[in-house]
Amino acid sequence: MRFDLISIFPEFFAGPLDHGIVRRAQQAGIAEIHVQDLREFTKDRHRTVDDRPFGGGEGMILKPEPLFEAVESLLGHTVGDSENVVAPEDGTAILLMSAAGRLFTQDTAERYAALERLIVICGRYEGVDERVAEHLATEEVSVGDYVLSGGELPAAIVVDAVTRLLPGAVGNEASTLNESFQHYEHSVRKIGEGPGALLDFPHYTRPAEFRGWKVPEVLIGGNHAEVAKWRRQKAIEKTRRNRPDLLPKPEEPPIG
Repeated sequence: MRFDLISIFPEFFAGPLDHGIVRRAQQAGIAEIHVQDLREFTKDRHRTVDDRPFGGGEGMILKPEPLFEAVESLLGHTVGDSENVVAPEDGTAILLMSAAGRLFTQDTAERYAALERLIVICGRYEGVDERVAEHLATEEVSVGDYVLSGGELPAAIVVDAVTRLLPGAVGNEASTLNESFQHYEHSVRKIGEGPGALLDFPHYTRPAEFRGWKVPEVLIGGNHAEVAKWRRQKAIEKTRRNRPDLLPKPEEPPIG
């Protein structure tokens, strides 16, 4: 899979994407990550990428021209204009990282992992010209209900979350099926059909007793059916305690 990250701070990605699973996936040819300096698509000697917003207001806004040209350079063709819109190829998504976007979830990561290419636009300053969101990006994406200084960190989060779902990226691929936010009826419920995800169950390792706190007896008893039952129940309890919004609504079937 190919990732293209467009940013005015390309050097930002030298650290976050050079470790762990993401690094190994690149070395194995599973993931290909390219970073594009947005300022290369400016035409003035100051390499200006932003301007004041029409109507007034605080801060500066990223201009549409360099962003459109950067994406078009990566696609190898124009995306058109108001008279003639050209959609990106099948298997390609163009993401605008924005606090005003749709929430990025595990379901989103799974959907992106099935694609061939993600082009990710990293916003900065007070925002991005709305024509980028409406006519260039295929999706506007947020990683949470808070405001960050720019889209670089969210872009790195998307790359990490998607890369670990690519076949071969994780040594034990079964481990990605038993994590937080996986659907509790994965074989029946289609991805994205409403709430019904669970946080991961609690984990324990050696020593079996630490400062008086013991590992639950069921985990060392050797009864795999009882372990599975315990893990499911504890996952439900933890979800109810920390993220009740993930549990089914009252009209949905109970999961306990």
